[in-house]
Order: sequence, then structure tokens, then C-alpha cells
Amino acid sequence: MKKIIIAVLIIAITLVSCKKNPITGRHQVRFFPESQMIGMSATAYGDFMTENQANVLPQTDARAAKVTEIGEKMAAAVTNYMNEIGHPELIEGFSWQYNTVEAPTVNAWCMPGGKIVFYTGILELATTDDEIAVIMGHEIAHAVAGHGNERMSQTAAMQGATNVAQLALMTDSTPGLGTAILMQSIGIGGQLGMLKFGRKHESESDEMGLIFMNKAGYDPYSAVTFWEKMKAKSEGKTPPEFMSTHPSNDRRIADIQEKLIEMEAKGEIITPNK
Repeated sequence: MKKIIIAVLIIAITLVSCKKNPITGRHQVRFFPESQMIGMSATAYGDFMTENQANVLPQTDARAAKVTEIGEKMAAAVTNYMNEIGHPELIEGFSWQYNTVEAPTVNAWCMPGGKIVFYTGILELATTDDEIAVIMGHEIAHAVAGHGNERMSQTAAMQGATNVAQLALMTDSTPGLGTAILMQSIGIGGQLGMLKFGRKHESESDEMGLIFMNKAGYDPYSAVTFWEKMKAKSEGKTPPEFMSTHPSNDRRIADIQEKLIEMEAKGEIITPNK
């Protein structure tokens, strides 16, 4: 009887938590209110900044200033676009922040609520504003699409209905639980990488990122050249696609090219502002 009750509870929670991405049409399950995700992210981001303050670049550094400049343009474009398609609720409560960390890590990320970090390692690879916008658009898309919420919800579901309810409430008895799983869901830090975004999330963010960067006046075709650079850098070091949680470089590039052709056919490509 207990198992039946748990199963019914999980099904009920899943049904009421099903969301549809208005940009890609993909359905997803998100248990948590985005306001809760944003609140936890603000705390986690503050903690990260405190722990890494010695390596955070000041805005007087040209690299940090560039990340902020592009980030602000992207945020404005995303806001306008979400209003245009009638879904401003997807960025409701966002308080955009941009920081650059001095580290060789070839990575960047965006937490729910628009909290962004770039590492200088990836800026060595992204040598143009357009290529930085490729990364920025992709990472922002993770936040807009609620991928952190989705991964966190999947984690909660795997723990069983009791923990789903516990996580949903984020009770005082487990004050650090939500933040810990949030960080794992976003995949920040080496030991927390076991829950990084999967193939569906990465592909969806690539698609949305092209739209966002194009709306901001950047060249979406640069996404192909950027991922070709990533492919060259990782050649021989990545597992086959079927063994990875991410699309292969070739698959990713092919999917991006297909999306660009689709955007061209619909007349959606905006001439970059040069």
C-alpha cells in the first residue's frame, strides 16, 4: 500500500509540474517554483564569489569588461524577445550579474536568475565578441529554459516521493540540501559534475542560444566556427557520443548548421551589427 501511495504521489506531482518550452516545444518536468530556484541561486552565487574572490577579475580588466558588455546586450535582447513571444514569466525575477574568474578552466555557466560566470580559460578560445556571445547565449538559455530546475527535479524524483516533498518545501531541518543539489544540477565544480546537463539540455540551449545572440546583434554563424575550435581542442580526449551526456562535437555542429538553415528559410537571421 505504501508503494502505491508513493507512486500515485509521484504521478500527481509530475502531472501538475509538466511545463512546455515555448521556444523549442519540448516538455519537461519541473517540481520547484522558479522563484525558489532563483533565491537558492542568489545564495549559491554569493557563496561562490566569496570563495573565489581572489580570482575574480575587476571590471577594469578588459576581459571582465567585455564579458559584462556582451552580457548586458544579451540580457536586453532576451528580455525583449521573451516579451515579443508573450512569455516574460520565464525571466521573471532575473537579476543579471556577470563575473569573470581567472582560471584555466574552459567553461562558463549561468545560474537560474541570470547569475553568470566566465573563466578566462574559455576566453582564450573565444577570441571574438561573436564567439563570446555564442557561449553567453548558450549558458543563458540553460537558465531561461529552467534546466537547473529540471535536473534538480529529476534528482528529487530519484530519491522517492518523501524526498520530493521535502525538497519542494526546503524545510528548515535541511537548510543546505537545496543549495547542494542546485550546485550539483548545474554541474559547478569538479566533484559536483555528476549531474551536469545532458544531451537534451545542451542541444536545446544551442538552439535557443542562436536565437538569443542573433537578437542581440551577434553573428549566429560564428557558433559553427566556435564549436569547430572546441572540437579541435578536445580531439581524441572525449568519449564517443553514446558514452557521453553531451552531444558529440560533430553532432552539435551539424544540429547548429541545421538550425541556421531553418532560421534562414524563415527569414529570422538578423544582419549582425558591425
